[in-house]
Amino acid sequence: MLAALRSKPRAIASKYHYDEAGSRLFERITRLDEYYPTRRERALLERWMPSCVAELRPATLVELGAGSAEKSRIVLDAMVDSGCGRAYVPVDVSAEFLRRTADALAAEYPRLDIVPEVADITEPLDLPAELPGPRWIAFLGSTLGNFETGEAVSLLARIASRMRSEDHFLLGVDLRPGPGKTAARIELAYNDAEGVTAAFSLNILAVLNREFGSDFDTKAFEHRSSYNADAGRIETYLRSVRDQSVHFPGEEPIPLRRGEPIRTEISAKYDRPTVDGLFSDAGLRVDRWLEDEDGYYALVLGRIDD
Repeated sequence: MLAALRSKPRAIASKYHYDEAGSRLFERITRLDEYYPTRRERALLERWMPSCVAELRPATLVELGAGSAEKSRIVLDAMVDSGCGRAYVPVDVSAEFLRRTADALAAEYPRLDIVPEVADITEPLDLPAELPGPRWIAFLGSTLGNFETGEAVSLLARIASRMRSEDHFLLGVDLRPGPGKTAARIELAYNDAEGVTAAFSLNILAVLNREFGSDFDTKAFEHRSSYNADAGRIETYLRSVRDQSVHFPGEEPIPLRRGEPIRTEISAKYDRPTVDGLFSDAGLRVDRWLEDEDGYYALVLGRIDD
């Protein structure tokens, strides 16, 4: 973490966004008018999951980065309606947030085994061996875009290593600009008028202060997000509003100039060839590509490439 902060350009890993407060803020982001990915993904899930579940009949749904499990409820409803659902495994890094989610789901889905797993999805994935199959592993919300290409391939490869031939991987991806979607519209989703995304960005500094004893002044930074067309991704930064130094116990101070950015998140956007390449490198193949009509968002069902 310190090495990334001292590097040029400076960076903080996006996983530090997701303490309980950060998880709540992100849930608010998903309900903002500007933030289209959640609505687009939900519409595709509602359109395609009943038929896909009825055909493929998954017994277990594992969701990485489950949050409040709002998205996965659509899949769970289809599993219950089809009579194939037996278990749901929400995986999240925030233990308290996950506990409340699991308690709510246990009440909503009494016929399903709810097996919460507190885990950092950037680490090796350890799933209970007794989960009934076929299993679907879901990674929704276009969260894959928060990883650099090499990190994304490594994550996908870890997922593939836990899959059997009968299993599927369900991925949500936000698409790149095209005839029906401008870069400006993408940027708007990360710069909302209410400032919720800015609060989410600044919360990462509060997390570091609490977890590592640093002394970031959250009032001394401002949030900025912009679309990098060459890299095909949103890049989010916190910019220092004045010359300052940040201190960590027992470490040399980190000097920051006025206007100097710290990158806190990327959000890559995708197209079909890019996803095909990532899957191939990870030992997966695209089984179904389900894209909305105006090219905003897509769901991908993948399998291990055996």
